[in-house]
Amino acid sequence: MDLFEEIVRMRRAGERGALATIVHTNGSIPSYESSRMLVREDGSVAGTIGGGCVEAEVWAAAKEVMHLEQPRKMTFNLNHDADYDVGLICGGTLEIFVEPLLPQPVLCIFGGGHVSLAVARAANAAGFCIAVADDRETFANAGRFPMAGEIYTTYESAFEKLRPNAATYLLIVTRGHKDDMRVLAWAVRTPARYIGMIGSKRKVLSIYKALEKKGYSPEEFAHVHAPVGLAIGALAPEEIAVSIVAELIAVRRNAQNLPHKAVQLAQAASLANR
Repeated sequence: MDLFEEIVRMRRAGERGALATIVHTNGSIPSYESSRMLVREDGSVAGTIGGGCVEAEVWAAAKEVMHLEQPRKMTFNLNHDADYDVGLICGGTLEIFVEPLLPQPVLCIFGGGHVSLAVARAANAAGFCIAVADDRETFANAGRFPMAGEIYTTYESAFEKLRPNAATYLLIVTRGHKDDMRVLAWAVRTPARYIGMIGSKRKVLSIYKALEKKGYSPEEFAHVHAPVGLAIGALAPEEIAVSIVAELIAVRRNAQNLPHKAVQLAQAASLANR
């Protein structure tokens, strides 16, 4: 198997992994410099860096690297550590660089208005692939969204063709409550990494309550970012886009200081029902 072809396949499929490469050797080792081992998210492996306990330890580190999305350098002194004798009857040292393999994030924007256009421009500049859906062809077209790889002129066609995964970010900014609710009902039952919906807290709560009457549970909204974006006092479409894309980046980079909006809204709903 060609490891680089497999990496391309994985990225296109939205799969994560980690690549371990021997970057330096000294003395006698059971492999050679630039040997590589690919570890997929399900734990399966392609390639080898020599076998034995070193490979097992690197496999465990690779799982951590892809989870944290941060690279790691590992050094093994095979001369001095008896633990590495099993399967590695040799001497010398080797350094292994383990790097995460992450699919390019895809932002699917539902709605083609002014805020959507500003978000598409900013998110594309930040490294996101863009898809746009709107039921108005005057808003959903390549002339208006030249950066979009996919454009859908009905929400139903987007629901049918999109296959959200851990690299998918869904943003709901349609022109009305009814369409927002329809898209959210679909979105919360996908494995998308991020779901955001624009609107006031009052609007968000009303949509949640309406969907609960249709059989949705409050837990299904626990990871929805609504109202969408970081609180920076944004007013103009371009400012709102900055707040939204900043939140997308924070989620992508696993920032730990994001506000727990679902908890805040649940508290607000509880107070409203007293």
